[in-house]
Amino acid sequence: MKVEINSTALADAVAWTTRVIDARPANPILAGIKLKAADGTLQLSAFNYEISAQHHIEAGVDEAGSILVQGKLLADITKALPQQKTYLSTSDTTLTITSGKSTFNLQLMPESEYPDLPEAPAMLGQVDAPTFVQAVSQASVAVSREENRPVLTGVRIQFNGEKVVMTSTDRFRLSRSTFKWTPQDSDLETETLVRGSLLRDVARAVDEHQNVIIDFNTEKPSLLGFENAGRVSTSQLIDGEFPAVDRLFADEYPIEAVLNKEALLGAIKRVALVAERNAPIRMVFEGQTLTLSAGTADESQAKEVLDIDMDGENITVAFNPSYLIEGLSAITEPFVRMKMTTAVKPVEFNGQQEADSDESMDYRYLLVPMRFNN
Repeated sequence: MKVEINSTALADAVAWTTRVIDARPANPILAGIKLKAADGTLQLSAFNYEISAQHHIEAGVDEAGSILVQGKLLADITKALPQQKTYLSTSDTTLTITSGKSTFNLQLMPESEYPDLPEAPAMLGQVDAPTFVQAVSQASVAVSREENRPVLTGVRIQFNGEKVVMTSTDRFRLSRSTFKWTPQDSDLETETLVRGSLLRDVARAVDEHQNVIIDFNTEKPSLLGFENAGRVSTSQLIDGEFPAVDRLFADEYPIEAVLNKEALLGAIKRVALVAERNAPIRMVFEGQTLTLSAGTADESQAKEVLDIDMDGENITVAFNPSYLIEGLSAITEPFVRMKMTTAVKPVEFNGQQEADSDESMDYRYLLVPMRFNN
């Protein structure tokens, strides 16, 4: 194999592809990245049995070929290359990387032992990248970090014709985003459960000038694929049944309050400074004011008052401040509507553009209140 290639493009492609390589792979061969040069293109691929990544970039190919080398080492080398042009050449056992006056030699790995990557399923539909990125950012707020309950580490994606609904929950909160897309079949009705960490990873790396294509085989639902700007990722689906969470949203909320989002976030962050780890902050809704407080009489205390627009009876609720900040930060509108029933039932948060406009239902954040002492 003999290849001439742009150093920056090579470094970016290697970094993106090798992100799926585990620090300690179950099989040493999975530490490799496969490079294949042919027809003016260098193809890169990596795999860890659950997630695969494939990329391709333009290259001057003097001699076609395919090799396997240590992925993380190649990533470290390519991001440090000094010149605009890099030259790759192979002998029977070695890959030589030359850039300017720098030369590296890497031992080849046994390519024949490398597993075949799964083939991406057929295209299910597509959406513009900014919409996809925002939806993933909002939907993944409540993804659990508890690996002992795999279904809670995932995001359920429901495809209903032109509507896509992404939902995650960690039992204490629920986040849901809804967006329009262009399906291949307008009568599409299916759902899947995929790792939230993969979704966030895909969203972080998309080219926002190109659509995100989602691949899925409804007849053989084992893989979900994402394509964007020449990059293809596939992920095994999570086995298990996602919790029945739709019933958690109340049909009616007798108490609603509208607040300026940035003012509320700022107050929460200030008051939470005196809250001990896992301690709640209290929110007292009374008339047209909200009083936030935290701490105890024998320790540090903080209090802040905000003007609000409220309908309904006075109520006091308490929340984990971190959960409040994370959920509110995902709202893109300047105002927040808090919808409540009782002090112990989940509270719904929505964004809205104006203080007196209707709330948007594109992002719904549900948070279970904490118990607190008066």
